[in-house]
Amino acid sequence: MNPVRSGTIFPGQPMRVRFSHPRFPRWATLAALLPWMLTAAPVDFSREIQPILSENCYHCHGPSETGRKAELRLDTREGAFRTRKGKVSLVAGKSAESEVYRRLVSKDPDEVMPPPESHRSLTPKQIALLGRWIDEGAKWGRHWAFVPPEHPAVPVPKRGGSRNPIDAFVEARLEESGLHLSPEADRARLLRRVSLDLTGLPPTPAEAEAFERDTGPDAYGRAVDRLLASPRFGERMATDWLDVARFADTHGFQTDRYRPVWPYRDWVIGAFNRNLPFDQFVLWQLAGDLLPGATKEQRLATTFNRLHLQNEEGGIVEEEYRVVYVTDRVNTFATTFLGLTFECARCHDHKYDPISQKDFYRMFSFLQNIDESGQSVYFGDIMPVPTMLLSTDEQDRELASLRERIRGMEAGQASVAEGARGAFAAWLARRPTEAAIPGLVGAYAFDELKDGKTPNGAAADKPGSVFEGPRPVAGHRGQALEFSGENGARLPGIGHFTRADPFTISLWIQPASHAPRQVVIHHSQAWMDAGSRGYELVMEDGHAAVGLHHMWPGNAIKVRTRAAIPTNAWTHVAFTYDGSSRARGVRVYLDGVPAEVEVIRDHLWKDITYGSPDVTVGQRFRDNGFKGGRVDDVAIHARALTPLEVGELAGRGDLTRALRTPEPALAAADREGLAAYFRDVVHEAGRKHLEALAAVRREENQKVTGIQDIMVMQEMDAPKPAHVLKRGMYDAPGEAVTADTPAAIGTLPAGEPRNRLGLARWLIDPRHPLMTRVTVNRIWQGFFGRGLVETADNFGIQGSQPTHPDLLDWLAVAFGTGTRDVPGRPIAAWDYKALCRLIVTSETYRQTSATTPELLAVDPDNRLLGRAPARRLTAEMLRDQALLASGLLKERLGGPSVKPYQPDGLWEVSGGHYDKGRGDDLYRRSLYTYWKRTTPPPAMTVFDAAERSICVARRQSTSTPLQSLALLNDVQITEAARFVAQRMLRDGGADTADRVGYAFRLVTGRRAKPGEIAILRDLFREQREGFAADPESAKRLLAVGETRNAGGLDPADLAAGTVLAQALLNHDESMMRR
Repeated sequence: MNPVRSGTIFPGQPMRVRFSHPRFPRWATLAALLPWMLTAAPVDFSREIQPILSENCYHCHGPSETGRKAELRLDTREGAFRTRKGKVSLVAGKSAESEVYRRLVSKDPDEVMPPPESHRSLTPKQIALLGRWIDEGAKWGRHWAFVPPEHPAVPVPKRGGSRNPIDAFVEARLEESGLHLSPEADRARLLRRVSLDLTGLPPTPAEAEAFERDTGPDAYGRAVDRLLASPRFGERMATDWLDVARFADTHGFQTDRYRPVWPYRDWVIGAFNRNLPFDQFVLWQLAGDLLPGATKEQRLATTFNRLHLQNEEGGIVEEEYRVVYVTDRVNTFATTFLGLTFECARCHDHKYDPISQKDFYRMFSFLQNIDESGQSVYFGDIMPVPTMLLSTDEQDRELASLRERIRGMEAGQASVAEGARGAFAAWLARRPTEAAIPGLVGAYAFDELKDGKTPNGAAADKPGSVFEGPRPVAGHRGQALEFSGENGARLPGIGHFTRADPFTISLWIQPASHAPRQVVIHHSQAWMDAGSRGYELVMEDGHAAVGLHHMWPGNAIKVRTRAAIPTNAWTHVAFTYDGSSRARGVRVYLDGVPAEVEVIRDHLWKDITYGSPDVTVGQRFRDNGFKGGRVDDVAIHARALTPLEVGELAGRGDLTRALRTPEPALAAADREGLAAYFRDVVHEAGRKHLEALAAVRREENQKVTGIQDIMVMQEMDAPKPAHVLKRGMYDAPGEAVTADTPAAIGTLPAGEPRNRLGLARWLIDPRHPLMTRVTVNRIWQGFFGRGLVETADNFGIQGSQPTHPDLLDWLAVAFGTGTRDVPGRPIAAWDYKALCRLIVTSETYRQTSATTPELLAVDPDNRLLGRAPARRLTAEMLRDQALLASGLLKERLGGPSVKPYQPDGLWEVSGGHYDKGRGDDLYRRSLYTYWKRTTPPPAMTVFDAAERSICVARRQSTSTPLQSLALLNDVQITEAARFVAQRMLRDGGADTADRVGYAFRLVTGRRAKPGEIAILRDLFREQREGFAADPESAKRLLAVGETRNAGGLDPADLAAGTVLAQALLNHDESMMRR
């Protein structure tokens, strides 16, 4: 049940009644409500009527065209006021003449709405409210969240004005219910609360004592400023953000392997710490790569869009999972920034919100335009493309220097050629007449096949071999091999070329048919399972396609002949590559003649080698082989041959002819071909220049290969076509769509590009109805445990109504445009820290969490904020608090994820092994814990940490026996308790009462009361006596954990102190934030 409008009745849960019940006549109920109907304020459609219609009517009469009944729509004014079969659904000012109202009060089970079989019903108050709304004129309106927020005037409560506008709004709402704000919490509890909320850690004893000594009028404000300036602030805020960003250290799915995305986490921490304006924080993550002159930091921020799961499983359909990834981006965008459930519109129009399936795929179009694959790489630690190098400034300078040298040497090739003109003329006059083609490393005629071996004419010690029995057949010359698509020939020990190495592959082929894809020859581990990493010659519908890939498609070059190769005829195919990492460095020849090609991809910048696979002919793992095709005379050269040399290999005799033709009779093309041959083969300066160029390219390749890369967004030059996918199925494209925003929320401004940059600018426009509301609501949730809109992930029609709508809008406008409503402390637009400060310095935040009978009676759920909320610490806070109290916490900022204690054997489920960290890695903040999606850290998931497979805007809160068991028995907590005990014994004084009091303050942040001291002293004494009588038990307890205690402590004392500390860490005062 949605609450009715503020100021009318208190939002509660009214009794639900079936109106067709004979003992509960409708007229009696409505008559009883008549006094309320006559005195209440005018009905607000958005906050009072629409929730009733959405809950009870939209399923059959809402936005979705599928399943709509009686051709009636109640989600639009036009539909609700239409006349059908002589009956008007709604008649403004006349509920008795309105068919909708007549059906609501009907006693006929065949006419009453909602129908009995729907198992939905309206309460008497809801029916009365609908009738009154109709009689008041049935004034229509848009859903409140889709209307841009206005800047409401700050109210003046009866008790007087407030320096903090938050308190003015909250106090005014409380006064409506006869309540008021509670007194301020005691100083120790307040400091603990704000320290946990702003940094995720409680105050240290030194910080608590400094706050106690500071009795100045703004002591609390100074404490808040210190916490906001702490680097711990960024870590605390990042924890919540990483939930919505679905950050994890692994890809997910079955294999769930490592992905190094921790630099994104470090960027988020840094952005919060330096208070990057929140509009820029959002803009960079959505479209940092599209900003003019985008920096590495701005590109790194776009990793946000790539943190979805990536599937490495073999045999999947690549396009199916690409659609899954883009769908995740759409859903994450909608949840994070719009607070809407877009996932409902993937397969059909949204049942409740005005989001059509077409709207979904228009948003899909914005977020799909990167060159990615739905199949992640199983063979090799290759990051799914597109990626960015995580290079240091020094590495960037080294790479820039190498690339400048390469460009200079490439440009110098013309000078080398010019300098060789005289030598070429002299050579031309006395040139040899026999053709020589150096660089041959592999020559396989397939004329001889014995014991599965075939000779290598270039290296007798490296013969080829066949597998699965390709059939010897008559070849172009002598014998050839015919392949089935599953068998093949391996050519080991040769062809291990990097992207910096020039080389040539040539062979005769005879296709049996044209097919979408047929692998002819390749040097790689596998097809999609390895991202095609390596080089290949593939037939695509009869066209020869040559590719060199680090990972297909985003880090690769590929060209394809425009002409098709005929079937059932021999064609000589050759391709040369010059080592430049550019598509123009690949030349394809058909029957010795350069072929016209189209460039499919031209973006190769990392190495193409992986492991030591053999050059293979006719087949590739999990790919389509050269079925029925024949291959003869494979030749591999470790240099890029010149055109005349390729023509010679093709049997045209081009090089021989040119060498033997008298100089006066040489054709221009032959003269040019001989010049190239002379420069690359004969002329020493030319050869040395090519060798030197290749050496620098190899150095650059080696340098790049040694630098880790990270997934980012990188827009393609041309938008990918987008379609409505019928039923959400990847293979059922329907109507074509272009990138656009849902009309119900707002249109993309004219002049904005229809890409992610335009989308981001549309989003951060302060007039946007959702962005600022959703953001400030989630910030509020972080401090109060519940947002002003409880459904932080759903601001749609089915979501909760805001408890303080004017406060929500004031915060939204203040955040998006800035405000001077705060006396003496104006807030700038998008100032995240200033908004946090405003919240935590409010009286509303500083209240005690203690309740009163009056508050419990009127506001048992504390929705009106008459007291501070009490809630359990988050999973991260519980662990970090224990480490801080123990003195074990290592507070180094940022860096790779670490692996603290975890029960043995959990990773074996997904075929992995958990290598526990050592030293400081065991004691880093929980934010840095390695997060494996299929097996997240159990010590945190048991305390409701998000799984991180999907975007989570609000964590669930549970209470289970496992939580108590974890806090008692977890290795991390037990070890921390042991070091709390050490601190207690060494620093707490000589008296037991002083010691247990010291431990209490270490853990809870406040001084223990005399009664608490007595209980703890008795506990310590009892435990010490037990351990003194059973030293083996003490020894076993003190052996838990990797770090040993300092010497000189009595084992019985230390063990007893450990048990006492465990009890304290399980105590309500330490587990709860009050």
